[in-house]
Amino acid sequence: MPTGKVFLTGAGPGDPGLLTLRAREALRHADVLLYDALASDAIVDLVSPACERMYVGKRGGAESVAQDEIEKLMIEKARAGKTVVRLKGGDPFLFGRGGEEAQALHAAGIDFEIIPGVSSALAAPAYAGIPVTHRDHNTMLTIVSGHEDPTKDRSAIDWQRLSDPKQTLIFLMAMRNLRDIAANLVQNGLPADHPAAVIANGTRPTQKTVTGTLATIAGDVERAGLSAPAIVVIGTVVALRSGLAWFEKLPLFGKRVLMTRPADPHDDLARALLRAGAEPIAAPVIAIVPPDDPAAAERATHDPAQYSWVVFTSANGVRVFFDYLEARRDDARIFGTAKIAAIGLKTSQALLQRSVRADAVPQRYVAEDLADLLVASSREGDRILLYRAQEARDVLPQRLKAAGRAVTVVAAYKTVVTNDPHFAERVAACDAVTFTSASTVNGFVHNLGSAEAAREACAGKVVACIGPITAQAAKDAGLPVNVIAPEHTVEGLVEALS
Repeated sequence: MPTGKVFLTGAGPGDPGLLTLRAREALRHADVLLYDALASDAIVDLVSPACERMYVGKRGGAESVAQDEIEKLMIEKARAGKTVVRLKGGDPFLFGRGGEEAQALHAAGIDFEIIPGVSSALAAPAYAGIPVTHRDHNTMLTIVSGHEDPTKDRSAIDWQRLSDPKQTLIFLMAMRNLRDIAANLVQNGLPADHPAAVIANGTRPTQKTVTGTLATIAGDVERAGLSAPAIVVIGTVVALRSGLAWFEKLPLFGKRVLMTRPADPHDDLARALLRAGAEPIAAPVIAIVPPDDPAAAERATHDPAQYSWVVFTSANGVRVFFDYLEARRDDARIFGTAKIAAIGLKTSQALLQRSVRADAVPQRYVAEDLADLLVASSREGDRILLYRAQEARDVLPQRLKAAGRAVTVVAAYKTVVTNDPHFAERVAACDAVTFTSASTVNGFVHNLGSAEAAREACAGKVVACIGPITAQAAKDAGLPVNVIAPEHTVEGLVEALS
């Protein structure tokens, strides 16, 4: 059996948007994932469902997998012919023991590749509005481990050299020793009022920043309740934060927003929430599964050219349709002269990704407006294929039939309610609840046991719906509706929440 390969990969500081393209590619092809505590769930979820996931993280003081065991695992899995991604927070070669792991792989004759990551030493200050270098403030930047090898007889840190006011100091893994670090710097010449900052959970919606001086910073951090992971920044550049702190000014910064839609590692709602500064809480209450008659769903894809119009009412329907085409090695040419309609922006984008441009998209992304547009764009007797969810509303086919169109309705998929034993805890922890379909409303009520429990769970929270149909379903369930997106897209939903 040929030996596999190990990718020593930097996960970045936490924001999944800062993951490199090379790292994303490696994750998608991984057979085995060995990941650290600082790798965010959104990044870990980029691996395929078939990938073997193994948590090997370390948190100060907590029981963890020994370093030599991690190295043995990498070697063992690679020798079994696996593609292994060793996912490490930040950059693997910056105080991440990536060098040791690379040496172990080299000694074992295992092929490996280093994929650098964005280090928290640079990213966390940037998200806190602190430039680590500035021509008016410093000419040097020094990155120091705040947690030295405990087996050393004495510190290898040259405190006198570090105590230069014309440089910026970044200490990683320094929370336990923060008071001693500040004291050592003052004892070696830095003024007690020299600026200092501590950034916890940098680049994440839970980021917290405390500023002070060398004399006060340890106490300031204790009073604020900050804990690891955090980095320490020392230098006059800290004073620039007051004008440059951008991340914490995002409209939804720090808000925890519940997402009830089906799980998706590439969820555009999660990405939009992160861009607005919110923390997405994935709590899917429904799942997309094959319809009761999958054979009919497949048959409908064989000769769409017999119709005047083929209508898609969701991106899921597009995905299912083209999955059937791909399985048969067919492509968009099968539509022939049939025109294509999409209910909204996301559906039309899903088509465009498959090189099909929708001929009709209503201005409002609702079935009523799509029906009006199709009636205006077709003739009596025209055959129309409606490829949709099994449980979709009947307003669209009813209106088309009433206008004399010959409508064939095919269920491409159906949504089913999922059961999450921890759902009530997730709801309790959030600030806002989002609904993107009537099905998510039904699933929300189901997971909480009753409409009354659902109403109580929403008390004091913002309830946001993607459009009027979803909002009506929420109101029918007795839920308060605070926000209805004017544009019925996830971007419109997040903007309305903001």
